[in-house]
Amino acid sequence: MKIHLIGIGGIGVSALAQYYLAKGEEVSGSDLVSSEITEMLQKRGVKIIIGNLNKNISKNLDLVVYSPAVKQENIELKMAKELGIKLQSYPEALGELTKEYYTIAIAGAHGKSTTTSMLGILMQEAGLDPTVIVGTKVKEFGNTNFRFGRSKFLVIEACEYDSSFLNYFPKITIITNIDKEHLDFFKTFSNIKKAFLNFIMRLPSDGFLVLNKDDKNIPEVEKGKFKIKKYFLNQKEAKNIKNILKVPGDHNISNALAVLEVSKILGVPEEIFLKSLSKFNGTWRRFDVKESVFNKKRITVISDYGHHPTEIFATLFAAREKYPNKKIWCIFQPHQHQRTFYLFNEFINVFRKTPVDKIIITDIYDVAGREVNEINKDINSQKLVKEINKNIVAYSPLDKLEDYVKENIKNEDVLIIMGAGDIYKFADKF
Repeated sequence: MKIHLIGIGGIGVSALAQYYLAKGEEVSGSDLVSSEITEMLQKRGVKIIIGNLNKNISKNLDLVVYSPAVKQENIELKMAKELGIKLQSYPEALGELTKEYYTIAIAGAHGKSTTTSMLGILMQEAGLDPTVIVGTKVKEFGNTNFRFGRSKFLVIEACEYDSSFLNYFPKITIITNIDKEHLDFFKTFSNIKKAFLNFIMRLPSDGFLVLNKDDKNIPEVEKGKFKIKKYFLNQKEAKNIKNILKVPGDHNISNALAVLEVSKILGVPEEIFLKSLSKFNGTWRRFDVKESVFNKKRITVISDYGHHPTEIFATLFAAREKYPNKKIWCIFQPHQHQRTFYLFNEFINVFRKTPVDKIIITDIYDVAGREVNEINKDINSQKLVKEINKNIVAYSPLDKLEDYVKENIKNEDVLIIMGAGDIYKFADKF
């Protein structure tokens, strides 16, 4: 088959491209800009085109897959429709794969990537040889977001945005938590909870539902339709996990407990679970720790993807737990004006309670195609800093950050660089 993917640089679409490549298909893809991901795909044999052009779409294509971020007026999408080529969105294409495998889907507002990675590594260690599609790069998967396995098992990160996860057909579903996220799409928290309930009810009668019982937002589900397994942070297993887990924070213990429940369902011995957990060093931009010498000062740099108040709270408290006696900095790039608008008060509360010593908030990162709401035009980082009204919090434009840090950071300080936008490029400087 000849398959073309529009928006191939996206974290989900790029994993699907690797799947098709591993299956021996002829794969091409386009994106608006070059990136680490497109360069990696090109090295692996994918034909990469930068820019959307009519000529990228030809009659000899068997399938065109497009990212949810791609708009209907996209010229490649329109051309594929005109030529009558089979079209699928990324969630639709992944949904087709979930029918072919024994699929384990990990959903939740937070912790999806970490839990998916932990589970994929466990199953690899146990000899179950899973195929894994995850929303971050994992060292154990060749520093990519994909692992190709030859067994019946498929492990996927199931995102709720745009109700994408309603395309999937899992046999085991993990729900890590439910929170006020993607309100630009869902509008209300009630709609979010309804979407998760609809996703849960897609399980077959012989399926398994693994729930975080510590999360009060997860809806109650009637027993009988499928088997329900619940995990608690205060269980005895949590103590064992904390002693061997290298990534800090109660949220990561909770993620590991979810994996433990699935390991029991799959019949994996506990010693293999503990062995795989002891090897887990985290993933790309999830409390990703590097030691660095910057301006002749030895510092610890932590790159983190956290962009929701709940994630920020968890990460900063985990950092204080790991480094109780060090000065901790946090540079935060808010992600999307709409998210900042909807969660404005939550951001204020989190940063007022923060256990770190210095916070710098930089400009809001705009997401192409998602900033369409008029109500958020007046939202900016300066207003956020003003409302937090705490002397340890300051605003700095992105182009001034390096000079500010160079002048003020001290030897042995910890620097957390946080956000889901392009702030990781600043972390790369270290």
